[in-house]
Amino acid sequence: MQQILWAEIFIKAIAGGLLFLAPLTTSTLLGLERPSTGFWPRLLGAMTVGIAAGVWIGLQFSAARGAIGPGGLIAINFATAAALIAALILGTAAPSRRGKLVIVIVAVLLLALAFLEIAHV
Repeated sequence: MQQILWAEIFIKAIAGGLLFLAPLTTSTLLGLERPSTGFWPRLLGAMTVGIAAGVWIGLQFSAARGAIGPGGLIAINFATAAALIAALILGTAAPSRRGKLVIVIVAVLLLALAFLEIAHV
């Protein structure tokens, strides 16, 4: 189970860090619609880094109260994947094929992590 949580920390920290440090460049490189300001992508990046930090705290300090555990990650991953899949179905996900492909890959990755966490809880 710890390997899954470490993978989750690594993925969320990298993705969140990229969005936090270079939100407009990251959006453009991924083929997503480029926002007029970097506020919302940067906010999403900060939130994602915060989730990674919450999971890390739970792994490093087992007695810590308020850390994010597997149960919380299952809900976060399912909700995020559902939002991405809904955007794909509604046709508002991304203006380019590359962006749609990135969104499909991220949604599948989130679902896979959620199901792996369910299998190990």
